[in-house]
Amino acid sequence: MDAERRAGRARDFLIGGLVGASAAVATARRRRIARRRREQRLEQPAGLAAFEGAPCFEELIQEHAEDRSS
Repeated sequence: MDAERRAGRARDFLIGGLVGASAAVATARRRRIARRRREQRLEQPAGLAAFEGAPCFEELIQEHAEDRSS
């Protein structure tokens, strides 16, 4: 009876270790993906910030300034 209980505890311990290890691996993967996305957002701005850095926007600003000065 005691040997069965000890084997059951060992099996539960191993299963718990596997579940915990897989959770740690999944968390590390999610953090790596999130970090990569954050870096991409910093390199390539989205929305209006992306448009403001475009050459066509600079031309539009120059044309608007010329129209106001005329």
